[in-house]
Amino acid sequence: MSAARASTLQERFLPHGPLDLVRQVLLFTAALALYRLTRGIVDHPDEAVGAFNNARDLIGLERTLNIFVEPSVQAFTAGQEWLLDGASWMYINAQTTVTVAALVWIYLFRNASFYFVRNMFLFAFCLALVGYALYPTAPPRFLPEWGFFDAVSNESAAVPSMHVGFALMIAIPLARLVRWRALKIFWFAYPLLVLFVIVSTANHFILDAVLDARIAAIGMLAAKLMARMRPDVWSFRPPGRGDTPPGLDAHPIDARPATS
Repeated sequence: MSAARASTLQERFLPHGPLDLVRQVLLFTAALALYRLTRGIVDHPDEAVGAFNNARDLIGLERTLNIFVEPSVQAFTAGQEWLLDGASWMYINAQTTVTVAALVWIYLFRNASFYFVRNMFLFAFCLALVGYALYPTAPPRFLPEWGFFDAVSNESAAVPSMHVGFALMIAIPLARLVRWRALKIFWFAYPLLVLFVIVSTANHFILDAVLDARIAAIGMLAAKLMARMRPDVWSFRPPGRGDTPPGLDAHPIDARPATS
């Protein structure tokens, strides 16, 4: 491959150079390390009683609000083997594989918008960790007396789990960044799919999804405020002018915006 060809490819896929890519990987790696540290504290055996009490309190609140439908949803899913298998596969992959793949795609193909999405993710993630540490919650599948069963083995769950939060934070930008209508429709529907998955596998509660959505909204607001400080780098930029997502600011795309 000629030097000119290599330079062209780098400018297209790594407009800020390979060091910027390394920096982004390190940021998300640090966030993951912080998550594991927090999880190690929360998952301590001494916290187990509190986690189960919190889960029962959450069920009581949902029953009061008449939204405790999780056992019925899981029972329906269990009657369709293909649906349960699909939900189990999706639960395992949605939070990691799909999210990481989405972030990589945005970085490589919609780089001008990546830094807004990154800031939104990191702020919401740190906020979620606070809730995770303060309100550890056992997953529904650990409460068989309510009709739940373990569809996907997972060591722990908590409020907020951020499954729906992550889904929203990749779905809203991607629905505006992709060009094919079918993909736009898919990404707009993706958070609802994740909501069904976390409920049907008895890993999280509906109120967990509600809290996830609020944290994602706060993360988006924080990213918008940060964009005001560095609009040339941290603003969200959809492909075409005037194609502004709800709640996201669009700005003209610079040829080579400053790195961040």
